[in-house]
Amino acid sequence: METIQISSIKLPASRICLGTWAIGGWMWGGTDEKESIDTILAALNLGINMIDTAPVYGFGVSEEIVGKALQKYGQREKVILATKVGLEWRDDKIVRNSSPERIRKEIEDSLKRLQTDYIDLYQIHWPDPKVPFADTAATMLSLLKEGKIRAIGVSNYSPAQMDEFRKITEIQASQPPYNLFEREIDKEIFPYTEKNHITTLAYGSLCRGLLTGKMKPDTQFTGDDLRKNDPKFKMPRFQEYLNAVKALQEFAQKNYGKNVMALAERWILDKGHTVALRGARNPEQIQSAKEAMGWKLDANAMQQIDRILQDNIKNPVGPEFMAPPER
Repeated sequence: METIQISSIKLPASRICLGTWAIGGWMWGGTDEKESIDTILAALNLGINMIDTAPVYGFGVSEEIVGKALQKYGQREKVILATKVGLEWRDDKIVRNSSPERIRKEIEDSLKRLQTDYIDLYQIHWPDPKVPFADTAATMLSLLKEGKIRAIGVSNYSPAQMDEFRKITEIQASQPPYNLFEREIDKEIFPYTEKNHITTLAYGSLCRGLLTGKMKPDTQFTGDDLRKNDPKFKMPRFQEYLNAVKALQEFAQKNYGKNVMALAERWILDKGHTVALRGARNPEQIQSAKEAMGWKLDANAMQQIDRILQDNIKNPVGPEFMAPPER
C-alpha cells in the first residue's frame, strides 16, 4: 500500500482511504453492522490505515460502527481516523452549522461514538456562510491545542474560503468531490491545495459506483438511494457515462491489465498530493483497492483518458446536487 504524509500527522497515511458514508446506511439503503465492521477490519488488514467518517452518515451510525471496529482491531495508534463537523440534522433534514457551540458539542459526541480520546483529522464538512470563518477556524485551532484533534481539514471549500480560514490556522487537508467524471476542482481548488501543501482527499473516487464497471442500463436505485437524484444516473445521460466506463475498461485492460476501478483510483493518485476515498459495504468490495497500487499513468495515458471522456460524454454534469442547504 502506497503512503503519503499529511502535515502534522506523524503516521504516514495509506493513499487509499476507506470512506464510510454507505456504511452509515442513510441514503444508501440501510446498513448491516456486522458486515460493516468486517469491512473495516478487512481494509485495515489490507494496509489501508485511514478511515473517513462523519456524524451525519446515518446520523451517528457510521461513527458508532467505526468505533466498534477500532475497539475490535485494538491498535488505535496505527489508524488515522478522520471525521467531520458542521452539519446539523433536525427531523432528518440537514443544515450547515459551523458555529463554535456546534463544533464543541459535535467533537464530544464524535469522540464518544468513536470510542477514542482524539481524532487525527477533523474536517469542516461544508462551509457555513452564516458563521465567520475566523470563528470556526479559531475553534478548530483550540481543539488542536487541547489535543482533541491532530490535524485540521475542510471539505467542499473554495480557495477564497480556505484563504479566510487560513488567516487563523493552517489547513492540513481538503476534501472535495473528485473523480474522472467530476473534475471541477482542477480549475482552482486543486492548484490552490497543491501550491499550499494541503493534501487532497478525493471523495467519490468511483463516482458513487459508476466507475466500478458493474452498472448496466437497467440498474435500479430504490428507497433513499441518493443516486435517484443524481443526474448522471438518469437516461439518456446515464447511457453516455456507461459508454465511457466501457471504453475506460477496455483502455485499462489493454494497456495495464487492470479494471476500470483501478484506473479511476490510479488517475487520482497520479494527479498530485492526493488520497482516494474508497467506499465499501462488504469485505469483498475493498479487496480490489490493492489493484491501484504500484503502477503509473503517464502524460500520454492521461490525454487518452481525456479523449475517451470527450468522445462519449456530450452533456457532463457535476456533483452539485449533493450540497446541503444553508440555514
